[in-house]
Amino acid sequence: MSGITDPEVEKYFYGLLPARDAVLAEMEAQAAQRSIPIVGPAVGRVLYQYAQLIGANRIFEMGSAIGYSTIWLARAAGPGATVFYSDGHPKNAEEARGYFDRAGVADRIKVLVGDSLELIQRTEGEFDLIFNDVDKHQYPEVLQLAVPRLRPGGLFITDNALWSGRVARPAAPGDPNTPAIQEFNRQLYSTRKLWTTILPLRDGLAVSLKL
Repeated sequence: MSGITDPEVEKYFYGLLPARDAVLAEMEAQAAQRSIPIVGPAVGRVLYQYAQLIGANRIFEMGSAIGYSTIWLARAAGPGATVFYSDGHPKNAEEARGYFDRAGVADRIKVLVGDSLELIQRTEGEFDLIFNDVDKHQYPEVLQLAVPRLRPGGLFITDNALWSGRVARPAAPGDPNTPAIQEFNRQLYSTRKLWTTILPLRDGLAVSLKL
């Protein structure tokens, strides 16, 4: 539970979600057992829905871990799409490749290993959707890199925008993440280049439309 919404409401909401297929269910179990950060099924469905709504064909994911959200995005984009997976850990990428094969989406995913902020700069072209889930202290820098790479009408979506409610309080001493997310959220709403809504779902999902 995120600490953002009422626990009973959250329990009810997650109880409504349809069962996932065997691959996603296994990834969810592995994430729970090994404390791997994934967006979970509620946010996965949002990513799928938004990618479908804008007809996303070229997607860049920043901070992909074992590829859970990558699969949601790749399935939404469909055959012929290109989804760029990026993560700094080779073991994550190796595990993700196995899941992509089993999920039937490997042919539309390009696996990139390294710093996501560097990788997006080395990848040419515009994107229909950029999903941001890197280390939280990097969020303001990601914003500056991502917005110019989106096509008009594209979406910049960011996980952990409410950071378990910590964004509503002064940051603890020595915490680099909360101030970074607070500044990131302020910039999302203040820039004229984006139209932003933060959804109080799970840990907060910021959805920004490129104007």
